[in-house]
Amino acid sequence: MTRVLLVEDNPSDLELALLAFDRGGFGNPVDVVRDGAEALEYLHREGRYAGRGANDEPRLILLDVKLPFIDGPEVLRRIKANPRTRHLPVVMLTTSTEDVDLRRCYEYGANSYIVKPVDMERFFRAVQDIGTYWLELNKTEASR
Repeated sequence: MTRVLLVEDNPSDLELALLAFDRGGFGNPVDVVRDGAEALEYLHREGRYAGRGANDEPRLILLDVKLPFIDGPEVLRRIKANPRTRHLPVVMLTTSTEDVDLRRCYEYGANSYIVKPVDMERFFRAVQDIGTYWLELNKTEASR
């Protein structure tokens, strides 16, 4: 089954995103990490994720911009620089409306940059739309 990696340090946004995926009925397991260093550890199968199987690659990464230890754009840069992970779609899901963050993320290879809506129902819809597009409509080698 295809997985989603959610990289989010805000407990409220994390809870809402998980609820939105559940309500969307996607059925994909959502793995959660709470900072940039842990995201890279997960993707590189290091540390506590050393036993994660090669077939457990996420089909989609939802990545916050403002993260502890290593910020989202730097995590994104490292994902896209690695031949093993560069093909993974990365959607920046953030509260940041700063032009510098937007530019930096697209320069580093973001597949999309979405500012989290403040309204809870709009947030749910946004996350569900992301899931529908990347997990159901968009075709990749992993989806075949």
